Amino acid sequence: MRAIEQQSKRLLAVWAACFALVMLPAAAWPGGGKRVTDPLGRQLTVPLHPQRMIALAPSITEIIYSLAAEDKLVGVSRFSDYPPPARRLPKVGSYVHLDLERIVALAPDLCIAVKDGNPRYVVSKLEALGIPVFAVNPVDLESVMEAITAIGGLIGAKDAASRVVGDMQRRMNVVRLSLAGIDSRPRVFFQIGIDPIVSAGSGTFIDELIFKAGGENLAAGDVAYPRFSREQVLDMKPEVIVITSMARDAIFEEVKAYWCQWPGMPAVRDKRIFLQESNIYDRPTPRMVRGLESLAKILHPDRFKEGK
Repeated sequence: MRAIEQQSKRLLAVWAACFALVMLPAAAWPGGGKRVTDPLGRQLTVPLHPQRMIALAPSITEIIYSLAAEDKLVGVSRFSDYPPPARRLPKVGSYVHLDLERIVALAPDLCIAVKDGNPRYVVSKLEALGIPVFAVNPVDLESVMEAITAIGGLIGAKDAASRVVGDMQRRMNVVRLSLAGIDSRPRVFFQIGIDPIVSAGSGTFIDELIFKAGGENLAAGDVAYPRFSREQVLDMKPEVIVITSMARDAIFEEVKAYWCQWPGMPAVRDKRIFLQESNIYDRPTPRMVRGLESLAKILHPDRFKEGK
């Protein structure tokens, strides 16, 4: 009975906060509000100088840190693990299963979301409660940079965003020039799932990185994340296998050892099986350029010799 009473009090407090937010006009924000259009084409009113932001996806958390605006973050989604200090911030659920009550209790003046992942109904509820939600939609490296620029302009970090995007463009150009004139593209099987075996097809971040790094994606096709049997992978005769996963440590090595049972596979024969951190390949942040650089060096090591 006592537990029920405590739960009821907590809910009343949360909904009281909701009511207060609904009644709070934009003019009450420090410095007032401004009308903006997000990359999805949605118009909304946001604080002129946001002070209490919540990042609704790990990629948004990383972007805000890259813009040196983390002091304004009051909450982040689960799995916001980079940079390490982000792990200590209050969590508001995973980006797919957001905790509406927790978000409201943190009294944000701005939430930043991603189209691919954050549920539309949660965004609608937050907006109905007077909490503006700015959404971005990064689907490739170009739109990742566009998202960084948009967020920078939104939160008063335009110059920082220009520096971050400029650094990304410079490094991408180094890779492009280093690979100019390559006469072959190694056949790459990029494994992101262990059991079942899963790879990344056309239209994914990984597919783009493989192409820009000078490789051929053996999983390219209509299915974004196709599944494969062991026999199918062996029949494709990959020249390079890259293994990434949410799993770590010993499991990585077990997967590598599994493929090494077939020494006739070109990737095994030539000792070209590589274990990589997943987040630099599939999380749309400035670190994706690190993934591009790493993959390019894996596929074309002769183009990236020290001093060259």
